[in-house]
Amino acid sequence: MFRFAFVALLFAEAVAVQPVAAQPVDIETASALYHDASMREQVRASLGTMPAHIRQMFSADSAAQLSDQQLNAVTAAAERGFRIDVFEAPALNALAANLDAATVKKADAFLMSDLGRRMVAADVATATLDEPTIDKIMKGELTAPSTAQRDALFDKLEHATRSTESTVQIFISMGQAVAIGTAVGAGSDSAAVAASARKSGEASRGGLEQNMREPLRRYLAYSYRDMSDADLKHLLAFMESAAGKRYVTAYIASLGAGFDAMGRRCGEQLGESLRELAQVQAK
Repeated sequence: MFRFAFVALLFAEAVAVQPVAAQPVDIETASALYHDASMREQVRASLGTMPAHIRQMFSADSAAQLSDQQLNAVTAAAERGFRIDVFEAPALNALAANLDAATVKKADAFLMSDLGRRMVAADVATATLDEPTIDKIMKGELTAPSTAQRDALFDKLEHATRSTESTVQIFISMGQAVAIGTAVGAGSDSAAVAASARKSGEASRGGLEQNMREPLRRYLAYSYRDMSDADLKHLLAFMESAAGKRYVTAYIASLGAGFDAMGRRCGEQLGESLRELAQVQAK
């Protein structure tokens, strides 16, 4: 349901996803829904390329001018930070906090239906494609046959799942997390870094959403290319229902919390490594 192709882009910095208050369910209940939605498989598929993208982000920062040794520390920190075991605990807590029993019952019934199972299978299949293929999908170089009616349905689905907004939020939230974590690890003023990151992220949000909406709609259309128009209408009906809307909110909060935790871990590891390198070089 949600897109993980944002790892092919460099991210900016902004505020983290904030959970919406709800009557929470327990972790065991949330874990069952997490499993049925195959969240682990989809997230894990995005993590392998993160170290290279984090390194690219720092390499492109002309103000930082990091040495090869420092960039190697960036890669190592990203490898230690962006791991599924770092993601899952905060993600499950956020998922549980944003669900209620009624939503879980209806969402799980949908996920266990034939259409729900096919949706999840399609999400996993596309999320686990190699990066060059994902890039072709998002650029429109690899597409499936469509009609004006299907295009309209995918446009509605993209909005109903808040695909672009949630992807941008997670994308920029990680930037803030890495920046703050790096400041903490290096002993710098994390409050000043957080304020700068928030300002930068909010300034970039509108442009990111505008640039990413169409590529992510293409990604959605390719993922569900084997679904009939009737399937898409039923999928849209669930996403636009009260339970579907709350499920979407909980899912987004879960992803945001998990990626924020990984970004912070990466930043903290990097801050410590850069501080140690500086101490060695000062001797």
